[in-house]
Amino acid sequence: MQPTLTVFYIASFFTVLLAFCFAAYLCAWVKSQKASNQKIEKVSALIKTGANTFMRKEYTVLAKFALVAAIIIFLLLPAPVWSGNVIDNIIMVIAYVAGTIFSAIAGKLGIFAATIANRKAAEAAKEGIKPAFLVGFRGGAVMGLAVVGSSLLGVVAVMLFTNDTTALLGFSFGASSLALFAKAGGGIFTKTADVSADLVGKVELGIPEDDPRNPAVIADNVGDNVGDVAGMGADLFDSNVASMTAALVMAVSLDQATDGAINTAMVLCYAALGLLSSVIGIATAKIGKNGNPTRALNSSTYVTTAVFVILTAAATAIFEGFRWEIWGASAVGLVVGVIIGIATDYFTDDTKPIVKNVARASRSGPAFTILSGVSYGFISCLPAMIGIAISALVAYNLCDGLGEGYAMFGISMAAVGMLSIVGMIISNDAYGPIVDNARGLAEMGELGDDVLRITDELDSAGNTVKAVTKGFAIGAAGLTVISMLGAYMSEVNAAAVELGKELLTGFDIMNPTVFFGMLVGAAIPAVFSAMLMLGVDRNAQRMVAEIHRQFKEIKGLKEGKEGVEPEYEKCIDIATKGALKELIPAGLVAIFATLVVGFIGGVSAVGGFLVGNIVSGLLLSLFMSNAGGLWDNSKKYVEAGNEGGKGSEAHKSAVVGDTVGDPFKDTAGPSINTQITVVSLVASLMSTLFLTVSIF
Repeated sequence: MQPTLTVFYIASFFTVLLAFCFAAYLCAWVKSQKASNQKIEKVSALIKTGANTFMRKEYTVLAKFALVAAIIIFLLLPAPVWSGNVIDNIIMVIAYVAGTIFSAIAGKLGIFAATIANRKAAEAAKEGIKPAFLVGFRGGAVMGLAVVGSSLLGVVAVMLFTNDTTALLGFSFGASSLALFAKAGGGIFTKTADVSADLVGKVELGIPEDDPRNPAVIADNVGDNVGDVAGMGADLFDSNVASMTAALVMAVSLDQATDGAINTAMVLCYAALGLLSSVIGIATAKIGKNGNPTRALNSSTYVTTAVFVILTAAATAIFEGFRWEIWGASAVGLVVGVIIGIATDYFTDDTKPIVKNVARASRSGPAFTILSGVSYGFISCLPAMIGIAISALVAYNLCDGLGEGYAMFGISMAAVGMLSIVGMIISNDAYGPIVDNARGLAEMGELGDDVLRITDELDSAGNTVKAVTKGFAIGAAGLTVISMLGAYMSEVNAAAVELGKELLTGFDIMNPTVFFGMLVGAAIPAVFSAMLMLGVDRNAQRMVAEIHRQFKEIKGLKEGKEGVEPEYEKCIDIATKGALKELIPAGLVAIFATLVVGFIGGVSAVGGFLVGNIVSGLLLSLFMSNAGGLWDNSKKYVEAGNEGGKGSEAHKSAVVGDTVGDPFKDTAGPSINTQITVVSLVASLMSTLFLTVSIF
């Protein structure tokens, strides 16, 4: 069958419509579940109000940033407004603003679904693990389908209305820039509250994790939503858009050489089939009456993977011009993504030996908790880094024989393949904070030990799968930014041809200009991470002081006297103000560093900058995400009654490890993905200026 772009535009829109309809059905199903506990309803309302208040204030700050960025884009991109076509600059601004709006909606939809599902899951746990699991998973699936549907809709709409890949880069930059700040802000908020609540509640006072006496407990639950739901939704929306954008930039470039559209059609086809596969995988997710939630989540991922491989193979066989080498590249990317997830699971699952080793080390004190966790965290980077390298190498060589430019296109399709099941990945990821909130609500609603046991099991599965999805997301980001490097070269060479300058064929590290960029690029992820974690540090110190004040001044609070409640809103306010204050500077450092390197060393220096940024960023993000997940589940393993159980020295040490790991895994680690994508997009968008204006 001879494919046409129109067919795939229509098919993409219908797939998006199917995903949105299914998401609406799941949302209605979750809302229909019974909820009658008044205390849970009250606490859930506080969480929802706190999350929406923070999101409103955060988006107000980000809207101001987006306005400034839009003005700069109008003046300079794709060419200075005084020398280029004004219409092109207006289109670029519209694409950028659309990217920010779509990304913001992705986060908002996640909050909407999660704040309904958390209380429903808590009450469903009274009926057993099966109904509670389904509520938590389907609540997460609403976000998964909405995010991936929105990303495909946005990309297809930009391509359909502009037929301009530079505008598509603008859309992707809008999504990435908002995701960068949303993830950073949400991460600072959630870990400020989490660290403060744990240090004062568990370590100092020895009270339970979600004890309503703790003034930070509501802020902690709000943080799960604004950081792990809204922030991660914007992050994976950005990754999915970036992978499709990089592939389409190269596909259009390849198609222009042959006056065809087959490569562009293949990207759109595979992206739509990925969304359809996620719909099927989510629809088939199930668990037995006494089933294992971790196994249920993982099996749904495997089903989605198998469906995607089969559907894309069928499409490759049916449509004339679709190449099996490109299908092989996308299949390799997907399989390696699953393998990275399995490797991450080995280092973070509390049924595996690594977590038990760290829990055992905790008996000797917090120093040994930190030492063992850091060591295993570093070791855990190796399988994922090798996996990313192998998938890039295999994809490159598979497609190299198809002609010039196809090798890098193969890597971009491996990234599309790895992110093809992102709808399922987001569903699994959003499940984590939903059941974490449900566990807290069950404790505050006094639903009993049996319900807490069920919610603890669901929460443990959420932590394990969340660590796996972070590993998967980082792996996909790795392949995406390698393909973004190819997109950067495509943009530079397109400008070079127009300006009559020398083409960029690669980056020679023996060239001092390239090496200069590489060293600066390698340092940026470390500085970026430090700024975010210092933000958590400063904010948490303020909140710990507030918790101490309340326990000291509010009579009867520490004793749990009836009718005495802490001032929850004070802690929410501290987390909100601190996060809004800290979220912009770190992102601006990364963006300004890219511009400075570009205007000093030109396009070659920026190429080195991107290479250094990618390698350093991937290593740090993998290390921090895995070490944080490892410490978190070591703490939960001890709390389950092992190595002395709650209140023991091992427990106190494990809590200290978890508080160090919290900003690792939920603030800095996952934010680095977006930082790498943002600087790659800035480099591509500014490539013409770097080519014409630089010192060396």
